[in-house]
Amino acid sequence: MGVSVPWQLAGVAVLFVAMALALVFSGAAAARQVSDPGALVRWGLPIAKAVQDMSLATVVGGLLFAVGILPKNLGGSRSRDKDLDAPEHPAFTRALAVAAGAGAAWTLSAVAVLVLTYSDVAGLGISGDAQFTRSLVYFMTDIDTGKAWLAVTIIAAVVTTALFGVRSLTGLAFTLVLALIGLIPTALIGHSSSSSDHEGAINSLGLHLLGVSTWVGGIIMLAVLSGLLGGSKSKGTTDITDQTLRRFSSLAGFAFVLVFGSGVINAAIRVTSFGDLFGSAYGQIIVAKTLATLVLGGIGFMHRKWVIPQLSKSGSLSARRVLWQLVLVELLVMGATSGLAVALGRSAPPQPTTYAPDASPAFILSGYELPPELTPLRWLTEWRLDWLWVAVALFGAVTYILGIAKVRKRGDKWSWFRSVNWFIGLVALTYITSGPPSVYGRVLFSAHMVDHMALTMVAPIFLVLGTPVTLALRALPSRGEGTHGSRGLREWLLLFVHSRFSQVVTHPLFAAANFAGSIVLFYYSDLFGLAMRQHVGHELMNLHFLLTGYIFVLSMIGSDPLPRRAPYPMRLLLLLATMAFHAFFGVAIMGGTGLLAADYFGNLGRTWGASAIGDQQLGGAVAWGIGEVPTLLVAIGVAVMWSRSDERETRRVDRAADRNNDADLSAYNDMFARLADRDAKMTSRPAPGNSANAEATDDSTGQPERNTKLEGRS
Repeated sequence: MGVSVPWQLAGVAVLFVAMALALVFSGAAAARQVSDPGALVRWGLPIAKAVQDMSLATVVGGLLFAVGILPKNLGGSRSRDKDLDAPEHPAFTRALAVAAGAGAAWTLSAVAVLVLTYSDVAGLGISGDAQFTRSLVYFMTDIDTGKAWLAVTIIAAVVTTALFGVRSLTGLAFTLVLALIGLIPTALIGHSSSSSDHEGAINSLGLHLLGVSTWVGGIIMLAVLSGLLGGSKSKGTTDITDQTLRRFSSLAGFAFVLVFGSGVINAAIRVTSFGDLFGSAYGQIIVAKTLATLVLGGIGFMHRKWVIPQLSKSGSLSARRVLWQLVLVELLVMGATSGLAVALGRSAPPQPTTYAPDASPAFILSGYELPPELTPLRWLTEWRLDWLWVAVALFGAVTYILGIAKVRKRGDKWSWFRSVNWFIGLVALTYITSGPPSVYGRVLFSAHMVDHMALTMVAPIFLVLGTPVTLALRALPSRGEGTHGSRGLREWLLLFVHSRFSQVVTHPLFAAANFAGSIVLFYYSDLFGLAMRQHVGHELMNLHFLLTGYIFVLSMIGSDPLPRRAPYPMRLLLLLATMAFHAFFGVAIMGGTGLLAADYFGNLGRTWGASAIGDQQLGGAVAWGIGEVPTLLVAIGVAVMWSRSDERETRRVDRAADRNNDADLSAYNDMFARLADRDAKMTSRPAPGNSANAEATDDSTGQPERNTKLEGRS
């Protein structure tokens, strides 16, 4: 019982039918008045794009199922070593085989999209002459869109190669990460420059693609593996339908929220009025896609609440029939939704997608107009939501709450102090990445330094005190022994905590060197200018400094498990060293006369506030001040922990003494008593060759003559 191959192909057919209808409806497939590339390009490009999207989703889905959902082997004994030596589970083998085939299709379709995109942009039909080839090479190496699709092609080829050779779960996990990185170029070359919030469009589109790939890929895997999940006595496999559905259901729930939320945000950025939403072909396709997404969400809700609970009951044949019928409906609706999404990408949004002729220097450099002059009040009021970090904060809040609920449901307690610190840290992270520090950090070096120092020293303190890893280890279920080589979230987390990589990056010396040294490497190299001009560089900068600060604070005052912890004196020494380094860095910036990232900060056209070099010198003072205060607080925390550690050790010794009636102290005193007795005996014994003592001894013992004779004989 499952979804048969003809119905799987029907889902693919629905995709192309829905895409063709939407293209005709929006007029995106119509011939252009000027520079028309021809019908082959107009229709071939969306078809190739649809194949590329579905292939990528299948690769992601196959890797997700192999890494965290399906059993790897046919074991099931109490010994994990025997499980690892057992043959692969048929579902695991098929998932990777389908993913490998999809990877090959992804690579070929990415090449087709690259060539067809050039033809579409250039308005030329596909040709094999030398001029077309030279222009195509220039497009791939010098134009952003061409470079992006070239990167996708290379990533697809590497992922496909790995899928044909890698079988370890760790290697497959790295392959999954690489496949997800392949989503980034696609997000960067969508309608990302439409409207004044192009970075919001990029981030929301990236989150949307992440959710869609996870969700669509998972549904495709369920359909492809449906015939193997029920088990087979001849092949020695058991029924894993229930556990597979339960594991994927949780992931699909998060994916649905991510897809729907990011889709609404992205649509709101590109369609700014209800007239455009309901009156334009672009807006009407968005409405249809949104309704289809809600239908898919409803089907997923039915899976989770009604179907899955019935699978574990006896006589659940009807439940299984309903299950695969719902999966089939979901596959068909998802195919239609994907077709609408491809057509939407080919349709022109109501908002312009190019810079205005009179765009300001600030808009050209940063993508945004200059904010109003910075005042104390505007440190609270000027916001520009960074949807990537908003999503991170929301995910952190929701999962933390779910973790607390699970721990308390089990009857355990969780400290309110840790919870309060975690949520303060998330609020601080949102303020830093989406609030005034981020807005003004794009035009003022001093505000940027506030942003940087708060990101690396303020938010991490609260996040570390929230001990999220400890909560996760307590809340996440363990797959236990005899799990057929399968790893859940808890197993992956433990593997990462104890990995060699974790041992290196969390080593106190490395953490301190990275915390202090990366500042110099970043600001006195081209990385700073790249992070200010490029959106990906800016987000990577935020990620790097947040992780750098988090790891450093974790190694100093954290309670989460670490491979190695430094003794308290070394921690204080490292903190003093970093304080001195921050002071040196701040003073160097304050006294510097050369403008950092001069081609950026020197060309913004800012007419208010201090000069660029004056503002940079102010930023040096900010780096010194903000960098010292949190470090001092962490040092105080280390001192308090040191004191409490001594107190705990003293109490431990006292409790041990109470249990054994001071046995340790008594043994200690007995040892000294024995030493004193031995010393007393040694002092009372006559020294060799002392005749007076010998005579006294002889008189008292009655042995003088014998001893004298012996001495005489000798």
